[in-house]
Amino acid sequence: MLHGLAALLICQLAGEAMARGLAVPMPGPVIGLLLLLAYFMIKARAGGAAPDAIGETPSGRVSQALLQNLSILFVPAAVGVVDQLDVLGGYWLALGLALVASTVLSLAVTVLVFVLVARWMNRGQAS
Repeated sequence: MLHGLAALLICQLAGEAMARGLAVPMPGPVIGLLLLLAYFMIKARAGGAAPDAIGETPSGRVSQALLQNLSILFVPAAVGVVDQLDVLGGYWLALGLALVASTVLSLAVTVLVFVLVARWMNRGQAS
């Protein structure tokens, strides 16, 4: 499990270093996730774990543990919101509109991506 956690942290650190060092306008953790994805893709081509055995790998075990405790990670954000209610109260309309607009936009993009990927997958199966 320590190996899997180290891999996740190393990828995040590398992503953060790349984002700051290269002045890339992308968050370091996102770059780290892309590095982790590239690592897994290379490992899969080299004969890595089968898709149904991912949970038995060190990274899979760490991922499962993190996902099981994901709700704990929202506590600091919720405490911060409650702590700043007086400041946020003056901007409730703008915040509400931003939340609704971003939710609708996220859902629309998700549906669009799903439809495009479904068409692409069906085209690949028809060949």
